[in-house]
Amino acid sequence: MLRKKLPPLQSFLHLVSRRSNHLARQQYDVIVVGGGHAGTEAAAAAARVGAETLLVSQKIHTIGALSCNPSLGGVGKGQLVKEVDALDGLCGRAGDWAGIHFSVLNRRKGPAVWGPRAQLDRQRYREFIQSELLSTPRLTVLEGSVEELLVTEANPEEPGHHRVTGIRLANGSHLISASSVVLTTGTFLSGSLFMGQTTSPGGRIGDAPSSAGLSQTLRERLGLRIGRLRTGTPPRIVRDSVDLSLADLHPPDAHPTPFSFLNTHTRCKPEEQLPCYLTYTTPGVERVVRESLHLNCHIQQDTKGPRYCPSIESRVLRFPGRKHQVWLEPEGVTSDLLYPQGLSMTMPPDTQLHLIREIPAMRRAEIHTPGYGVQYDFVCPTQLSPALQVKSTQGLFLAGQINGTTGYEEAAAQGLWAGVNAARRALCMPAVALSRTESYIGVLVDDLVSRGVTEPYRMFTSRAEFRTSLRPDNADLRLTLKGFAEVGCVSPLRYQEAVRVRDSLQDALAALQALALSAPSWRKKLPDIGMSEAKSTLLTAMDVLQYNDVSFEMLASAFPECFSPHMEFSQRLKIEAVYRPHCDLQRKEIERIQKEESMSLPQDIDYFSLPVSLSQEVREILDRVRPSTLGAATRLQGITPAAIVHLLNYVRHTGQKERRTHRNRADQKEEGDEKLCARHASLPQ
Repeated sequence: MLRKKLPPLQSFLHLVSRRSNHLARQQYDVIVVGGGHAGTEAAAAAARVGAETLLVSQKIHTIGALSCNPSLGGVGKGQLVKEVDALDGLCGRAGDWAGIHFSVLNRRKGPAVWGPRAQLDRQRYREFIQSELLSTPRLTVLEGSVEELLVTEANPEEPGHHRVTGIRLANGSHLISASSVVLTTGTFLSGSLFMGQTTSPGGRIGDAPSSAGLSQTLRERLGLRIGRLRTGTPPRIVRDSVDLSLADLHPPDAHPTPFSFLNTHTRCKPEEQLPCYLTYTTPGVERVVRESLHLNCHIQQDTKGPRYCPSIESRVLRFPGRKHQVWLEPEGVTSDLLYPQGLSMTMPPDTQLHLIREIPAMRRAEIHTPGYGVQYDFVCPTQLSPALQVKSTQGLFLAGQINGTTGYEEAAAQGLWAGVNAARRALCMPAVALSRTESYIGVLVDDLVSRGVTEPYRMFTSRAEFRTSLRPDNADLRLTLKGFAEVGCVSPLRYQEAVRVRDSLQDALAALQALALSAPSWRKKLPDIGMSEAKSTLLTAMDVLQYNDVSFEMLASAFPECFSPHMEFSQRLKIEAVYRPHCDLQRKEIERIQKEESMSLPQDIDYFSLPVSLSQEVREILDRVRPSTLGAATRLQGITPAAIVHLLNYVRHTGQKERRTHRNRADQKEEGDEKLCARHASLPQ
C-alpha cells in the first residue's frame, strides 16, 4: 500500500480549478465545508458510503495541511487514529506515508494504553491526503468560501425546527443544494488572531476567517448556543540556528510501528528516521513571560484555552518556579525548521525571540514564523445527536473544533462519523452510532453530546471505562467488520483482510486453548519461566502465555508444529492472552451499558410534564441536553441515580404500552383480513 506514486501537487490544483469553474452539478447528496482533518475525513467517508459529495475549502493548496504540530497520534489520540483507519479513513495511511519519526508512547505500561505516535513531514502528509481525495469516486473539490447556509422549514415527519438544504457561496448568488451539510470550520468560525496587542481576523496565519454570515446563520437563524475558545501555536525556529548538542537526543523506535492495519511497514525506513530533542525552560523564560504580560492581550482574556496543550505563558503562571519541557521536533525531511513543542506563545515577535534565547540550546536561535493565538466560535455540542447532527436542524452535521475539541485525531474521528451519517441521511438510510463500550470514537462522541465542554476537549485513555478491550491492536476486529456490514464505509479489500485476520487469530487462540500440560511438564518445556513449584494444576498454553516472561515465540519454539503457522500474529496473541481475564470480567458491565444504550428516549419528550418523580433541576438538565438514550442520561452531571430509576421505569412502561398497541393493531388487521377472505369465499364463483 506504500508503493503508490503521488501525482504532483500542480495536477491536483489544476483539476480542482477546472472543477470549480465548471461544476458538473448544482445538487449534491452531501456538502462538506472545510478541508482540515475533520473535513477531509468527512468528505472521503461520505463518498465511500455512496453519496455524491462536494468538499468546499477556502484554499485548495491547504487541504490536509498540518496547521500546528506536524505529528499524529499519542496516548489516547493514537487509539483514535487506529479506529479511523479501521473504518477505512485517511489519516492512518497518511501518517505511515509521511512519518519521519515513529515511537510508541507509554510502553512502560500495559499495551491497552500504548500510544502510537509519529512525527510527520508536512509536505508529504498534505500531498498524500490530496492524492487520496483526487482518486476518491463521487467526490468533487471546490475552492470557495461559504457565505451562509440555506435554511427552510423542517420536514414535519422528522424531529427538528429547521432544515438545511445547501449553501450559498460568498461570490453572490451561487447556490448549491444538498440533502446534508457537514460544517468542519476548525478555528475559522469568527476566528481572530492574536500576537502581542495586535488582533486581526483569521483562523490561521495567512488565511481569512470563515464568512460572518455563517456564524450569523448558526447563532441567529438556527438559534444555536455558541461559545468561544482559544488555542495557540509556537514560533517556528530555523534549525541551523539551534545548538542541538545542548539538548537531549531522543531517537525513534528502531522498528517503526505503522498506524494502518493495511500496512506492514512505513514509507520511511528505520535508518532514515530523524531524531527529536528535549530541552527545558529556564528562570529567564519565566522572567520574560512576567515582564511582557502587559503586552499580551490574548493571555489576559477569560476565553478558555486547552488545558493539556497550554501556552508557555499559561504554564508559567499556573506553575511558577518549575522547569518545563520543550521538544524540538523536525518539520520534514527537507525542511530547515524545528517545531518547539511546549512553547506556544502570543507575545510580540521581538519578545518571543528574547524568550527562546533564554534557553541554552537556542541562545542564537532565529525565528522563521512567530507564534500566535487564535480565538474562535464553537457550537455547544450537547445540541448534537450521537450521529453529530444538530438536533434542532435537519441535515446539518458538525465535526472537529466547531464542537469544542482540540487535536487532529479528535477532528478526524468526528469528521469520519459525521460524514458517514450525513451520507446515510442523504441516501435515506438510518443513522448509525458507536457505543462507548466498543470504541474510543464512541467515547469521544458520547462525551461531547452528553456532557458538553467547558474547555477544548482532548482524548485520553482514562476517558474510556473499558480501555482493556478498546486497544490499539484490536481496532480492526472491533470496527472494520461493522464498518463494512452495518455502516457501509469500508472497502471490500479492507473487509477481506479483516476477515482473514479474524479467522487466523481464532485458529491461533483455539490452538493455544487446545494444548494443555501439567505445571511440571511446562516447567520442563520452558525452564526459564517463573512458574511456582507449588503449582501442579493443568495449564493451557493460553494460561502460560499470560506469564510476563513468556512470549509466543517461546511457545512456537517449544511446539513448532502447533504454533509456528501463527507467528504473523505473535504480538497480538500475547496481548490477547494478557487481557483476556480482564475482558471476561468486564463483559457483564459492557452488556449492562449496551442494554441502557438500547433504551431510546424520545427527542420530543416534554420533561417538564413527564408523570414521574423528578426534581425541577433534573428536568431542566434533561430538557437542555435531551439525551438520546438512557445510557447517555446516566452520564449527565447532576442526574441522580433515583432519577435514572424513574426514567428506566418510564421507558419500560412506555415500551410495553407501545408493544401492546402494536400487537392489538396486528390482531385487528389479522381479524379484518380473515373477515375479508371469508366474504370473498362466500361470493358466487
